[in-house]
Amino acid sequence: MPDIVALLQCLQPFVAATTLRQFSCVVSALLAMTGRVTMLGISRWAGQGGSYRTVQRFFSTVLPWAQLFWVFFHQHLHRPDHVYIMGGDEVVVSKAGHHTHGLDRFFAGVYGRVIPSLAFFSLSLIDTEQRRSFPVRIEQVVRSEAEKAASQTKAAAKQAPKPVEPGKPGRPKGSKNKTAADLVLSPELLRIQAMLKAQLKLMAGRIKVTYLALDGHFGNHLALHMVRQCDLHLISKLRCDSALYLPYDGLYKGHGPHQKYGDRLDYQHLPAKYLMQTTTAKQIETRTYQMQCLHKEFGQALNVVILCPSDAPADLALGRAASCNASRPPCNSASAARSSSAERKRFSARDSHALSIMPLSRMSCGASGNSCNRVGNSGNWSGALPVLISYRTLPRL
Repeated sequence: MPDIVALLQCLQPFVAATTLRQFSCVVSALLAMTGRVTMLGISRWAGQGGSYRTVQRFFSTVLPWAQLFWVFFHQHLHRPDHVYIMGGDEVVVSKAGHHTHGLDRFFAGVYGRVIPSLAFFSLSLIDTEQRRSFPVRIEQVVRSEAEKAASQTKAAAKQAPKPVEPGKPGRPKGSKNKTAADLVLSPELLRIQAMLKAQLKLMAGRIKVTYLALDGHFGNHLALHMVRQCDLHLISKLRCDSALYLPYDGLYKGHGPHQKYGDRLDYQHLPAKYLMQTTTAKQIETRTYQMQCLHKEFGQALNVVILCPSDAPADLALGRAASCNASRPPCNSASAARSSSAERKRFSARDSHALSIMPLSRMSCGASGNSCNRVGNSGNWSGALPVLISYRTLPRL
C-alpha cells in the first residue's frame, strides 16, 4: 500500500498537501473495501486519519480532475513507443430521489430501458499494444430544459403517424444542396466536442491521437462532422442494414454529371475481391472484408471492414442436439430434431446481422498520421460490430 500511495506524489504541484493526504486515505480505502462505495464505507476502511468528516471535506473540495488524470497517466502509464486512440462512452448509474444534481431519466443498456439515474461521459486513451483503457476525463451529463424539450419533441414525432400525401416524383422544387457548414450539432454533440477539444489541448505535443472510437449511437453524419471539426477520424458502429454503395467505376455517358454511386452493397453476396482473410475459432468461420464505400448521408467515403461469421456446420448442430450425458434419459428423435432446428435458426439469426467494421484499435497510424499498420492479434474479433470509419487513406489489412 505505501508503494501505491507514493505514486500520488506526482500530483503535488496541482493540489494542496492536506488534500493530497486526504486523497491517500481515500485511495487506500477504495482499494481495500468491498461492496457499495459510499462516503461512510470509505471512512470505515480508511483507518487512522480518514474519519467521516475528512472524507466529506475531500469530496467537497473542487479538484482539477482532468489535469490530475492526465498527469498521473503521463507520469506512470504512458509508453512513448505505443499507439493510442481516444475512446468515449456514457455510463449510467441508477439513482433514486429527487434532489441529486443532474438526476434525470437516461437509457441504461443493462436494463434495456430508461430509468431514473445519473449519467457520466468519459474519455479514455486506449493502448492498442496492451489493449488497456485509461480514463483521462469524466464529466457529468446535465441536460438543460431546452435539450429535454427537444428530446421529447423528437420522440413524439417518431410516434406520430406520417400523413400520406400524393406528390410529384423527384426533387422538390426550390430545394438547395446542404453543405457541411449548414449542419447543426445537437447539444449532446456540442458537449462532447467541448470535452474533446479541452482534452486534445491538454495533451498537445505529448501524444498524437488520430482516431476517436464511439458506440453505435454516434454512427451518423452529424457525429462524424463533430469529430472532423476536432481534426480526428471517427470509429463507430453502423446499422446492419445501412445503405452502403460501392464507388461507380463505369464509363462516363458523355452528358450530365458524373455518376458517383455504383451498385448497392449486398451483405449476403459480398464481392470476393474484398476478402482480406478467413479465420476459424470454435468451429465458426469468420470472413473479413475491407472496402471503400459511400453513404448518401455522409459527405466522404468510408473505410468499411465487414465481419461475416459463417453458419455452424450441420454435424455440430445435430451433435449438440443429440448429445445426452449419463445423468439424463436418452433423447428421442423428435426432441433432437426440434433442438437441431433451433440451433440452425440461432446461427442463421446471427448471420443475418453479420455486417461489421473492424474497430481500428487493431490498426495504428504512423508518426505522420497518414499511413496505418496492423497491430494486435489477427483472430480475436468478437462478433458482428457494424462500424463507421472515416479515413484519409484506405489502409489494407
